[in-house]
This record gives sequence, C-alpha cells and structure tokens, in this order.
Amino acid sequence: MPASTEPRVALYFDFDNIVISRYDQLHGEGAYRKDTSRTKTVQPGTQAWKRLQQATVDIDAVLDFAATFGTIAIARAYADWSTPVNASYRNQLIDRAVDLVQLFPLSATKNGADIRLSVDAIEDLFLIENLSNLVIVAGDSDYVALAQKAKKLGRYVVGIGVAGGTSRALTAACDEYADYDALLATDAAVRDDEAEAAPGGSESKASGGTAKAGAAPAAEAVAAPAAPARRRRASSKTVTDAAAADAPPEAPAKEPAAPKSSSRAVQFVAPAESGAADDATAGTTRNPGRLLLKALELLRAKNDQEWQDSSAVKNQMLRMDPSFQERRLGFPTFTDFLKSRGGVVELDETPGNNRVRIRAKKG
Repeated sequence: MPASTEPRVALYFDFDNIVISRYDQLHGEGAYRKDTSRTKTVQPGTQAWKRLQQATVDIDAVLDFAATFGTIAIARAYADWSTPVNASYRNQLIDRAVDLVQLFPLSATKNGADIRLSVDAIEDLFLIENLSNLVIVAGDSDYVALAQKAKKLGRYVVGIGVAGGTSRALTAACDEYADYDALLATDAAVRDDEAEAAPGGSESKASGGTAKAGAAPAAEAVAAPAAPARRRRASSKTVTDAAAADAPPEAPAKEPAAPKSSSRAVQFVAPAESGAADDATAGTTRNPGRLLLKALELLRAKNDQEWQDSSAVKNQMLRMDPSFQERRLGFPTFTDFLKSRGGVVELDETPGNNRVRIRAKKG
C-alpha cells in the first residue's frame, strides 16, 4: 500500500502548564498554587471549585485546531495524573486518543515535564521521518530549544499557549503561535452560525446535545427519517450539571440540554465522580451539523477563504472525528449531506467547482 501523502502531526501537551496558565490568566498570577493542592480534592460549591469550572481547558478546541495541519499521528499529554484537577480530564483525553504520560513530582513545584516532553519529541522526530508538523501546547521558555531543533530538522513548529503565560522567546521560536483564547473564538463563531440558521430562535433551543445543529426546517425534514439524533460525547459531570440546571421538571424524559460552553469542555470533578456515565456514551459521534460548522470555521480561519473545497471540509471533519460517515446518517454522498444543511451552508456546484461555505448572515 502506498504511503499516505497527508501531512502528519505530532502533538505534545505540557498539561500542568496549560491548566495553570489558564487558571492564573482568569484569576490572577499565582492563584492556582494558592487555591489548589496536589492531593486535596476541591469540594463542589466552594470558591476554588467555581474558579476551576471557569478555567476549564477545552481539549477539543486544541485538538481540532491541531488537526488543521494534518493527521494527528502522535498525541501525548504530560502531567501527574494522580492529582484531582488533572484526573478530571483523563476520560476526555483518552476519548480523543491522547496518550497520558505519568510524571510524578520531582519537587514541590517541578515535575520534569519539559525535559521528558522534549526528549520524547526529539526521539519521535528522528524515528518517524514523515512527521511534518510539531505542535507544542505550552508557554514555557524551556521549550525554545525544542522548537529551534525541530525547525532545523525541517519541521513546521506550531505553539499553543495562554495569553499572559507564554514566553516571547517561545513565540519567536515557532513558525506559528496560536492564542488559546482565539481557539475558543472559533467555537463562539460556530454557536453564532447555529443561532443565525435557526428561524425565530426555535431551532437554537434544539441545537444543543442531540439536535442536528444548523439545519434549516426543510433540511431537518430530509435528515430526520435518515438518522436518529445522536448524543454527543461529554463528561458525566457536564451532562449531570446541564440536566439539573436546564431540564424542565415537567419533561424528565427529554434529553438534557447541552451547556452553552464549548462542546466538550469538561467541568472540574473529582476522580471518583467520573466514569459511570462515560461508558453510557461510548461509541457515539459528535454532532454532525456542528462538526461541519467547526470544520468550515477552522479552514476559513486558516486560509482566509470563504469558499472551501468540499473534499477538504470532509477531510477536516474526519481528522476531528474519524467515526463520521455520511452513509450512517442516511446520505449516499457527502454532497447530499451538505445539501441537507442548506439552512446554514451553501454549495457551489458550477462546472469545475465543488465548494461549500457558511451561508452569509442576514442583514
């Protein structure tokens, strides 16, 4: 079988770095060290618990952005996964096929992630020659040498970090650096696209959780008999909280509404609280309508083009969710799937073209 010509990406998380940087960005420098500890579980309802919820890192936003550079061939996250805060992300990371590398603390403040991550990355670059892109999710200046070495080896280096917690030297050492807040803006744009496609806001009420987001009424009529609504993967705590807060008491049989935050952002939970409900949602796919919009928004942000080639859009969707299959949704071709989303996207099928874009907003 011929080797794939698809660009291949190696993704490395310094997980403690990104979690702590996000928390300190929202709550003040040094706040994470003051509010949490490595062994003590933060109790629900406390101020620290609420702050952790606000500072939750959206794993999907990072992975989906990394997928715009090619197929993610390696994905590793380095941290002490026995700590309660990090443990709350384990299921979601595993669900996205991210390898968790356990690092026990070497001192009160260091776990050696920077050295271990850099050594592993350099080893991968030498052993796997067709890795074309290196993505570093961290803001520590300790990764400058790694970025410089990867560039010398001919790799395209991408950094992802939190504003205020990123070294200028690391930013300069990368070929491209993305602000984490900018990644969240893509999810916000997707929600805006869904709301725009919903006439009178009626569909926006159904777009969370199981509804096919962004489809027009006619499109829903086409899609409805073809495939049942699918439940999106989420952490057990997210689903439980959303049900308690949003589901009306008189309609307990209805699916709980998804939270307004990004699609799979996990809320902080202690390790003992997660797991049971996660098995119930195993094997489900992400909402296909929202997956389409996310792919279009990411590609538009990357190449600054309104119109995207349909094959490139499908390829991006498969990178983000390899289980996506339009035939399983009842559509013989991807073009038919796109046509069923006519309320939110439009096709250009003029001779020589097979392009799609997000439908222009009214007014």
